[in-house]
Amino acid sequence: MELEICVDSVESAIAAARGGADRVELCSALEEGGITPSIGLIRAVRSALSIDVFILIRPRGGDFVYTDHEFEVMREDIRGATALGANGVVLGVLTPEGGVDQERTRSLIDLARPLQVTFHRAFDFSTDLDGALEDVIACGADRLLTSGGKPDAKKGVVRIGKLCRAAGNRIRIMAGGGIRESNVRNLALRTGVQEVHTSLSTRIESTARHGNPGMYIGSRPNQFARFLVMEQDVRNIKSALDSISLEKGAEVSIQ
Repeated sequence: MELEICVDSVESAIAAARGGADRVELCSALEEGGITPSIGLIRAVRSALSIDVFILIRPRGGDFVYTDHEFEVMREDIRGATALGANGVVLGVLTPEGGVDQERTRSLIDLARPLQVTFHRAFDFSTDLDGALEDVIACGADRLLTSGGKPDAKKGVVRIGKLCRAAGNRIRIMAGGGIRESNVRNLALRTGVQEVHTSLSTRIESTARHGNPGMYIGSRPNQFARFLVMEQDVRNIKSALDSISLEKGAEVSIQ
């Protein structure tokens, strides 16, 4: 069982690694669902970690239908991630009709090689999950992150299981979305996934004492608060996954 932790800071990345994560997905602006992190953040995290670092390739928040300019930004970001020592990239491109944009996805995957490639939860916004699965496989992605077309993996558990069975050994299915220590064991056993993805972020209030307390930008009061991954949270969920692996190993030995 492999554990991937989504992080947006050096501190969270280090906590994830110390807690036993197999890799991190590095991004920025998690409140927007994540966008591509800066060169500085990639370099700092890569220097701090010995585990795999995957970089989110997403030029903006919002939908997953990109203009020609945005697509070129994605290509440049893949080149940058490769040059900075990333082990993989995470991406997803859809058509305006809600299908996988096979031409663009295949182009990005080819550009990213020899890095690993994960097709992210843009998949869950497609209009036909079964067809989208076949399209992602045809494009050559190594891994598919999904919540089963639902807001979180708990609600999509039945579909995730069906996707795993349909995928077979052609692509790795990784469950993500609302996964915690309390539900990961049940989800993994019901679906058969071998990999899970989660952020495990904890709200940390700001220690800043400066500024105007009545002032904020946008729609988020108290926006100085941060969200960080806690090492113990990662350790707990990793322990739950390891217990599943041990049970499966025991079953194989008995048989």
